[in-house]
Amino acid sequence: MPDRLDLSESMEDYLEAIFHIVAEKQAARAKDIAVRLGVHSSSVTQALRSLAEKGLVNYAPYDVITLTTEGRKAAQDVVARHRALRDFFVDVLAVDETLANEDACKMEHALSPFILDRLIRYLEFVKTNPSGCVRWNDKTGYYCHTRGGRP
Repeated sequence: MPDRLDLSESMEDYLEAIFHIVAEKQAARAKDIAVRLGVHSSSVTQALRSLAEKGLVNYAPYDVITLTTEGRKAAQDVVARHRALRDFFVDVLAVDETLANEDACKMEHALSPFILDRLIRYLEFVKTNPSGCVRWNDKTGYYCHTRGGRP
Protein backbone atom coordinates (compact mmCIF):
# COMPACT_ATOMS: atom_id res chain seq x y z
CA MET A 1 0.00 0.00 0.00
CA PRO A 2 1.45 3.42 -0.92
CA ASP A 3 2.47 5.88 1.79
CA ARG A 4 -0.35 8.21 2.65
CA LEU A 5 -0.15 11.73 1.36
CA ASP A 6 -1.15 14.61 3.59
CA LEU A 7 -4.60 15.07 2.06
CA SER A 8 -7.73 16.42 3.67
CA GLU A 9 -10.87 14.29 3.78
CA SER A 10 -12.31 16.51 1.08
CA MET A 11 -9.32 16.02 -1.22
CA GLU A 12 -9.54 12.25 -0.70
CA ASP A 13 -13.24 12.40 -1.61
CA TYR A 14 -12.37 14.24 -4.83
CA LEU A 15 -9.73 11.65 -5.73
CA GLU A 16 -12.15 8.82 -5.03
CA ALA A 17 -14.85 10.47 -7.14
CA ILE A 18 -12.44 11.07 -10.03
CA PHE A 19 -11.24 7.46 -9.77
CA HIS A 20 -14.79 6.09 -10.11
CA ILE A 21 -15.77 8.50 -12.88
CA VAL A 22 -12.62 7.71 -14.87
CA ALA A 23 -13.32 3.99 -14.41
CA GLU A 24 -16.79 4.52 -15.89
CA LYS A 25 -16.03 7.11 -18.59
CA GLN A 26 -12.20 7.01 -19.11
CA ALA A 27 -12.00 10.69 -18.08
CA ALA A 28 -13.84 13.07 -15.79
CA ARG A 29 -15.21 16.54 -16.27
CA ALA A 30 -15.68 19.08 -13.50
CA LYS A 31 -19.45 18.80 -13.91
CA ASP A 32 -19.29 15.00 -13.40
CA ILE A 33 -17.38 15.51 -10.17
CA ALA A 34 -19.77 18.22 -8.93
CA VAL A 35 -22.77 15.98 -9.56
CA ARG A 36 -21.19 12.92 -7.92
CA LEU A 37 -20.15 14.82 -4.80
CA GLY A 38 -23.13 17.16 -4.66
CA VAL A 39 -20.99 20.31 -4.61
CA HIS A 40 -20.81 23.54 -6.61
CA SER A 41 -18.60 23.83 -9.69
CA SER A 42 -16.50 26.53 -8.01
CA SER A 43 -15.61 24.09 -5.22
CA VAL A 44 -14.58 21.50 -7.81
CA THR A 45 -12.36 24.04 -9.58
CA GLN A 46 -10.57 24.94 -6.35
CA ALA A 47 -10.08 21.29 -5.43
CA LEU A 48 -8.78 20.40 -8.90
CA ARG A 49 -6.26 23.25 -8.78
CA SER A 50 -5.04 22.03 -5.42
CA LEU A 51 -4.81 18.40 -6.58
CA ALA A 52 -2.99 19.50 -9.75
CA GLU A 53 -0.49 21.48 -7.66
CA LYS A 54 0.19 18.31 -5.68
CA GLY A 55 0.74 16.40 -8.93
CA LEU A 56 -2.27 14.12 -8.42
CA VAL A 57 -4.48 15.13 -11.36
CA ASN A 58 -4.04 16.39 -14.88
CA TYR A 59 -6.27 19.44 -14.99
CA ALA A 60 -6.85 22.39 -17.30
CA PRO A 61 -10.01 24.50 -17.27
CA TYR A 62 -12.74 23.16 -19.60
CA ASP A 63 -10.72 20.02 -20.34
CA VAL A 64 -11.04 16.44 -19.15
CA ILE A 65 -9.53 15.48 -15.82
CA THR A 66 -7.44 12.37 -15.32
CA LEU A 67 -5.40 11.03 -12.45
CA THR A 68 -1.61 11.05 -12.58
CA THR A 69 0.22 7.89 -11.56
CA GLU A 70 0.57 9.24 -8.01
CA GLY A 71 -3.05 10.37 -8.03
CA ARG A 72 -4.19 6.91 -9.10
CA LYS A 73 -2.19 5.33 -6.26
CA ALA A 74 -3.66 7.74 -3.72
CA ALA A 75 -7.19 7.19 -5.07
CA GLN A 76 -6.76 3.41 -5.00
CA ASP A 77 -5.70 3.68 -1.36
CA VAL A 78 -8.89 5.59 -0.49
CA VAL A 79 -11.02 3.16 -2.50
CA ALA A 80 -9.37 0.18 -0.76
CA ARG A 81 -10.07 1.65 2.68
CA HIS A 82 -13.69 2.34 1.73
CA ARG A 83 -14.16 -1.13 0.26
CA ALA A 84 -12.60 -2.86 3.29
CA LEU A 85 -14.82 -0.97 5.70
CA ARG A 86 -17.95 -1.49 3.63
CA ASP A 87 -17.24 -5.21 3.24
CA PHE A 88 -16.56 -5.54 6.96
CA PHE A 89 -19.82 -3.82 7.82
CA VAL A 90 -21.85 -5.85 5.32
CA ASP A 91 -20.16 -9.26 5.50
CA VAL A 92 -19.10 -9.37 9.13
CA LEU A 93 -21.54 -7.10 10.97
CA ALA A 94 -24.53 -7.78 8.69
CA VAL A 95 -25.21 -4.06 8.16
CA ASP A 96 -27.42 -2.84 5.30
CA GLU A 97 -25.25 -1.93 2.29
CA THR A 98 -26.55 1.65 2.03
CA LEU A 99 -25.70 2.40 5.66
CA ALA A 100 -22.42 0.52 5.31
CA ASN A 101 -21.42 2.70 2.33
CA GLU A 102 -22.37 5.91 4.13
CA ASP A 103 -20.41 5.06 7.26
CA ALA A 104 -17.46 3.66 5.31
CA CYS A 105 -17.24 7.00 3.51
CA LYS A 106 -17.07 8.81 6.85
CA MET A 107 -14.54 6.46 8.41
CA GLU A 108 -12.21 5.76 5.48
CA HIS A 109 -10.27 8.96 6.08
CA ALA A 110 -9.22 8.16 9.63
CA LEU A 111 -8.25 4.51 9.20
CA SER A 112 -4.54 3.84 9.71
CA PRO A 113 -2.72 1.40 7.42
CA PHE A 114 -2.14 -0.89 10.42
CA ILE A 115 -5.84 -1.06 11.33
CA LEU A 116 -6.79 -1.46 7.67
CA ASP A 117 -4.46 -4.45 7.36
CA ARG A 118 -5.90 -6.06 10.50
CA LEU A 119 -9.46 -5.40 9.33
CA ILE A 120 -8.77 -6.99 5.94
CA ARG A 121 -7.13 -10.02 7.57
CA TYR A 122 -10.09 -10.51 9.89
CA LEU A 123 -12.55 -10.12 7.03
CA GLU A 124 -10.63 -12.74 5.02
CA PHE A 125 -10.67 -15.09 8.02
CA VAL A 126 -14.42 -14.78 8.44
CA LYS A 127 -15.04 -15.24 4.71
CA THR A 128 -12.75 -18.25 4.41
CA ASN A 129 -13.34 -19.88 7.78
CA PRO A 130 -12.79 -23.56 6.97
CA SER A 131 -15.65 -24.77 9.13
CA GLY A 132 -18.00 -22.11 7.78
CA CYS A 133 -19.46 -21.87 11.23
CA VAL A 134 -19.04 -18.17 11.97
CA ARG A 135 -22.39 -16.36 11.83
CA TRP A 136 -23.77 -13.06 13.08
CA ASN A 137 -26.85 -12.78 15.27
CA ASP A 138 -28.32 -9.34 16.07
CA LYS A 139 -29.11 -10.38 19.63
CA THR A 140 -25.94 -12.19 20.63
CA GLY A 141 -23.28 -11.15 18.11
CA TYR A 142 -21.03 -13.83 16.65
CA TYR A 143 -21.62 -17.46 17.19
CA CYS A 144 -20.40 -20.67 15.62
CA HIS A 145 -23.20 -22.33 13.68
CA THR A 146 -23.03 -26.09 14.08
CA ARG A 147 -24.64 -28.88 12.11
CA GLY A 148 -25.38 -32.14 13.83
CA GLY A 149 -23.53 -30.99 16.93
CA ARG A 150 -20.29 -30.36 15.01
CA PRO A 151 -18.88 -27.05 13.76
